[in-house]
Amino acid sequence: MPIVVVHSNPLFWVRLFALIFSCVAFAVTVHGAGVEHGTGDWCVFCWAFSFAGTLLVLLVELFGLQSRAPVSWKNFPITFACYASLLCLSASIIFPLYFLKGQTNRSDTRDYRIVATVFSCLATIAYMSEVSISKARPGEVVGYMATAPGLLKVCETFVACVIFVFISDPVSYDSHPALNWCLAVYCICFILSAAIIVLCICECTGCLPFPFVRFLSVYALLAVIMYLSAAIIWPIFKFNQKHGGSSSRPSHCAYSRGLCSWDKLIAVAVLTAVNFILYLADLIYSARLVFVSV
Repeated sequence: MPIVVVHSNPLFWVRLFALIFSCVAFAVTVHGAGVEHGTGDWCVFCWAFSFAGTLLVLLVELFGLQSRAPVSWKNFPITFACYASLLCLSASIIFPLYFLKGQTNRSDTRDYRIVATVFSCLATIAYMSEVSISKARPGEVVGYMATAPGLLKVCETFVACVIFVFISDPVSYDSHPALNWCLAVYCICFILSAAIIVLCICECTGCLPFPFVRFLSVYALLAVIMYLSAAIIWPIFKFNQKHGGSSSRPSHCAYSRGLCSWDKLIAVAVLTAVNFILYLADLIYSARLVFVSV
């Protein structure tokens, strides 16, 4: 018979606050924020997904079921917390951009949206605090996902997902073969990083026919080279007029709700540079792991 164990450590309370904040954010939005299209649904999904995952983690911890979980409990909670912090952060940016921008008249709907935004920001802070508490400290024996390279993998896959959203609505990678290479870079690196995360959470890294640590270094090096090429190619073919691009923001973008198509091209260029920096940091940390282990 499982025994309920009430934890008094900071990690428990941070998770509890994250649970409450994310619950309030999506409950308020569904109740009276009046969201009516896919962007609002995405924000609700971010908060509801974070709430459900945190509830699961808390229940497993409270009932002491970590050993019965089908995943590595050294890797799963911090991986989820990192994804939840990024999801809530994206919702905290997107929600006011689409549903509060330009609204000056007071109304119940506007008040609900303000409350949802505030609690989304609080949930983001709570999840970031959980990641900060759970990450590896010098000398600690922890799972790979609690180390800097593991957390960087989470950020890399999340940034790639955002890039996929921006380049597919509208489709912006089919105007030149070089842009198809950029798409290939995003897809290949996303798939491999996601596969590494799954292998760590399922504790299957020992099943690989080659040393996992060396594979991480080789992959990080290739990802840096590939993302560097994409960071150069994308701006050339999207913002250089000689290649059919546009270097200035169209006038209609000033009246569009949220991000217009040109803004999304800028976002892809910036996020590509961000992922290049993340993979470069990943390479540095992974190389250190190789030298330490040798």
